[in-house]
Amino acid sequence: MRALLGVSDKTGLVDFARGLHEAGIEMIATGGTARILGDAGLPVRQVSDVTGAPEMLDGRVKTLHPAVHAGILARRDRPEHLRALEEHGYATIDLVGGNLYPFASAVASGADRETVVENIDIGGPTMIRAAAKNSDSVAVVVSPSQYPAVLGEIRETGDVSLATRRRLAADAFAHVAAYDTAVADWLAADSPGEGMRKHYTTGGPIISELRYGENPHQQGAVYAVPGVPGGVAHARQVQGPALSFTNWLDADAAASLVAEFAEPAAAVIKHTNPCGFATGEGPLDAYRRAHACDPRSAYGGIVALNRSVDLATAQELAKTFLEIVICPAIDGDAAVRLSRRERLRVLLLERPDCSAALDVRSISGSLLVQTPDRVSGDRGSMRVVSRRQPTEAEWGDLLVAWRICRHVKSNAIVIVADQMAVGVGAGQMSRVEAAELAAGRAAERATGAVAASDAFFPLPDGLETLGRAGVRAVIHPGGSKNDGEVNAAADALGMALVHTGERHFRH
Repeated sequence: MRALLGVSDKTGLVDFARGLHEAGIEMIATGGTARILGDAGLPVRQVSDVTGAPEMLDGRVKTLHPAVHAGILARRDRPEHLRALEEHGYATIDLVGGNLYPFASAVASGADRETVVENIDIGGPTMIRAAAKNSDSVAVVVSPSQYPAVLGEIRETGDVSLATRRRLAADAFAHVAAYDTAVADWLAADSPGEGMRKHYTTGGPIISELRYGENPHQQGAVYAVPGVPGGVAHARQVQGPALSFTNWLDADAAASLVAEFAEPAAAVIKHTNPCGFATGEGPLDAYRRAHACDPRSAYGGIVALNRSVDLATAQELAKTFLEIVICPAIDGDAAVRLSRRERLRVLLLERPDCSAALDVRSISGSLLVQTPDRVSGDRGSMRVVSRRQPTEAEWGDLLVAWRICRHVKSNAIVIVADQMAVGVGAGQMSRVEAAELAAGRAAERATGAVAASDAFFPLPDGLETLGRAGVRAVIHPGGSKNDGEVNAAADALGMALVHTGERHFRH
């Protein structure tokens, strides 16, 4: 057997190569890989010795040669293929070990365009694809995590089984596809065009396999997406059991909401909807106020804060059964206090938002893809349509309510008082029912409060429900054919009414 090795990730390389050598496998390697193996005292031939051609163009051309690709692609069951190899002085290659230039790392480091471009691998994907195509005869290894199993089979049987080769081939094509997706994503961002892309690809390496999906009979996993690592999937878990499928969804919803705010903020999430949100003087104040919105629903919830958790905040968090706490950092004493809650997961997330990511969702037989929904807090782009102008205090609460509302499932109504959510109506089939639910949860706290609606009021009844509950100002997109009636209802109730001109449905 002959093996061709050319890897950027050198993890476990020497041990893998030593195992191949001990099994009597001849090794060929590209420049940097060959040097490391030679320094380790392992016999290895340079690719240039096999091809008879030097590496060229600053390493851009190394393995792109018939001596390499004919050796990989020749079908062993076709005598004419083997005769062609012999005529040209080439030999078969039975194992290819390759992983690709660190393109994603170059992008994440903020490297200049030339550096990023030079980290687009050409020979590596070509070599890997060739080996995967000929998996009936060739084994292809693209990750150090695959080394032990492959070596184990070689030591036991002297070869890699057909079943394993075919599994490795599937992994190899997925590896290259994810790599190409990352390159395409970067190129599209580097030179954006108008409208959506003509082709959309997505994919990346597995981050973790879940115990199960949304329900125990479903399988699930978390995968990375192209771009600079960020978002809740890249949080560092410092405590607690693995996250479930629904934990991930709720954690993302919580982290995304507090990321909207520069001031100290806390969110409590259940089933991806906020059942509490508030800003505050610090994390403790923000959390106490957020929890007070709906303490009953907060039980078993997910909490996100955009400030470091100190001991006082940890002690307050520990008073309620919570599934997850997400924060940028946690003090030592606070970590010790939360560690007593063994089932509580604690995630540290310094970069909560992936601003360049597209919103991708699956439907039967397809993917729905859209640009992210961004909420505007610019008062200058909004229009007061009532006779009464909002007060400055009301404006402050209206803008908070408007930002919270984007994170609530439609139909959505959010009531806010003093920068704190006091009533949330989420996911209702009619807007008036969402208003009734929010008002019911706010109760007396609705008096003098403000409210936001994620879409326009089709009729005055939803707005009137809020007004009768004591809400004094409302913000919504406007645009209904019945806007005149809704505006008149606001004036009749002495309410201030603001149109934003943008809708924020969330399904």
